[in-house]
Amino acid sequence: MRSAGQTRVGRAGVYAASAVVAVETVWLALELPQSALVSDLGAITVAGWAAVACVGVARRHPRPLRRFWLLLATTMLLALAGRALWTSQRLAGQELPHTLPIGLIFTASLLTGTGALLCALTAPRTSLGRARAVLDGVIVALALMPIGWLLLFRNVALADLNEPLRYAGLLYPLLDLMQLTVLILVIGPGRPVWRPLALLGVSLTIRVVADSMYVSMAAAGTYQSGTLIDVLWPLSYLLIGVATRLAPPQHCQRGDDVAEVPLPPWWRVALPYLPVGGVIAAALLARDASGHSPLPVFLALLGLLAALALRQILAANENLRLVARLRHLAYVDQLTGLPNRLAFTRRLRSALGGAQPVAVLLLDLDGFKQVNDRFGHSTGDTLLTGLSRRMRRAVADDGMIARIGGDEFAVLVTGRTAAPERLAERLLASLHPSVGEEVVGVHPSASIGIAEYGPQHVTYTDLLRDADIAMYAAKAAGKSAYRRCTPALRESAVGRAELIADLRRAVDEQQLHLEFQPIVDLSTGTVRSAEALVRWRHPRLGMLSPARFLPLAEETGLILPIDRWVIHEACRAAATWQAQVPSATVAVNIAAAHLQRPDLIATVTEATAGAGLAPRALTLELTESALIEGSDAVIDRLGQLRELGIRIAIDDFGTGYSSLSYLHRIPATELKIDRSFVARLSEDTRAYATVEMVTRLAGAYGLGVVAEGVETERQHDAVAAIGCVQGQGYRYGRPAALDELRTVLAGSAPATVSDVAESGLTLT
Repeated sequence: MRSAGQTRVGRAGVYAASAVVAVETVWLALELPQSALVSDLGAITVAGWAAVACVGVARRHPRPLRRFWLLLATTMLLALAGRALWTSQRLAGQELPHTLPIGLIFTASLLTGTGALLCALTAPRTSLGRARAVLDGVIVALALMPIGWLLLFRNVALADLNEPLRYAGLLYPLLDLMQLTVLILVIGPGRPVWRPLALLGVSLTIRVVADSMYVSMAAAGTYQSGTLIDVLWPLSYLLIGVATRLAPPQHCQRGDDVAEVPLPPWWRVALPYLPVGGVIAAALLARDASGHSPLPVFLALLGLLAALALRQILAANENLRLVARLRHLAYVDQLTGLPNRLAFTRRLRSALGGAQPVAVLLLDLDGFKQVNDRFGHSTGDTLLTGLSRRMRRAVADDGMIARIGGDEFAVLVTGRTAAPERLAERLLASLHPSVGEEVVGVHPSASIGIAEYGPQHVTYTDLLRDADIAMYAAKAAGKSAYRRCTPALRESAVGRAELIADLRRAVDEQQLHLEFQPIVDLSTGTVRSAEALVRWRHPRLGMLSPARFLPLAEETGLILPIDRWVIHEACRAAATWQAQVPSATVAVNIAAAHLQRPDLIATVTEATAGAGLAPRALTLELTESALIEGSDAVIDRLGQLRELGIRIAIDDFGTGYSSLSYLHRIPATELKIDRSFVARLSEDTRAYATVEMVTRLAGAYGLGVVAEGVETERQHDAVAAIGCVQGQGYRYGRPAALDELRTVLAGSAPATVSDVAESGLTLT
């Protein structure tokens, strides 16, 4: 960082240099004595100060900015040396000392200035890009040379070119234009212009004007040292010195994010070609009476053609590099360096066209999402990179491994180089963390599916499908394992997919229906409620139990529309028996996914209101684990349902996590003891104690108790002796259609257990 002293010294230098330029301007404007000497000394002084200022700012910056400022300092020193030599030779008696050393010095300063521009913050970073920028500048300069000749030298007698150095001065403005073109090309497109470059652009523009006026006047023989035109050179040097005051802070570096660099505007791409039309016209106008073009114009045209040809060669080469880069991006995973899905698919399709056996191993990392959630995506990327290196070494030359998804990899094996099972074992072994690579708390494993190409596969997608089927079978087997796709696995997966597709149509096509299982009062045998149970009448497979399709519905999200349908149908069914038994209620199971949705309350209220059912006549049954895993928002949602009068039952109580610490938070109205405890009452004293404890706990919380799965008289006697209020099970009636339940409800008031048992409620 700059100190306060450095800031004051730098500001004083700017003021002093500005004062020199101001004094020189006034001196020359008033045409005071020794104007030529004053103009020379002013230019030398300001150039020297600009060189010192560039060296000073270079010391405070790292590469590449240091090279930028040092090259600008060299440019200013060369300008100082050239102007000093010019002054000494002019004082020695030469009015306009056009000598070769002076020309070489000024030309060298223009070249070092161009080199500085190529080290700017926004300059191209490749040698090819810098070469193209310089070549574009040369093309613009050569294209403008015939125009400059036509404007400046057409009417000057050049019979024998006996003063070639005078006319070589035409190169000064052309080289200035070359520099200005390079500067325009290196300014970052679409971004704010770096302020030092903006001042350098103004400086170069002033120098172009100064050199063009000088060459024009020198060609006409009207140039005199010590006129106002001489102020333009020290003014351009002054702007370079001022640019050092606008330099970025020391930590500023060249940007590395190539992806954020926008495409250049069209005019920058076409810039080298824009003057070509003017060149052709100028070349035609510059011909003499005999139809010959002047030698400088002819040479400029040849140079222009050569430069344009070279530019096309560079552009073609750059296009080839770009194609190679795009091909690399298209077929290589940028994180791991492995082939990606597109490359793997192409290799697989090519391999299937050959005569060698082909096998695919599909590998999916187990639980990798938890790594990202726990440690962050950066740690996950590091882990993926390390695992991909180990898997690449494990596969070696026996196959091609590719990353085809976030945490999914595939291996293509052709020929008989290695058995797919042996390769799968090597891959699983390679995932064990090695010393120095293990992330704390992370033990990666994978599930691998194997499929070999055979007559049952029509395309490569069939082979990948079978590998995917086998991979999910490996996950179902406990993970960190591999499985080969078999006909049985394939048939099961296809049947599962078909069942999911049929399930999507089941609600719309009215293939679902409800059966009701009574819930009785154990003390009186009265049917107090009924649980609505969904069944699927499949058009091809017949009647399907909930265990056959509800797990699929939960996996695919289809459980939500099914739940909504069940709630509405159950409310409509309950409304039909309210006139007979007003106290009888209906219970409906709700999936855990439905608890997370804020529209649950709207669904329930719409269903009860549409059926004309009192909210107190509806009980929502929710599993213990779903309630415990629910957020505070879920608890609040259940509280709102209770305020509406809806009853909440905890189903399968005791089979999930211990919920005793949560029971006071959950707005439940009853507990349903799981059938696994009831089934062991007669032979397991611990089961008896558990049911008794739950019953007492419910009483302490003011909750009702329903014993599920009561099938025998001994179980009925046991739960009644313990003090359970209600019971449900085959002992009291099997799930049956609504009409049969209404018959039972209408048979007596209240209905008894024997009434229900004798009614023939059986599963059809």
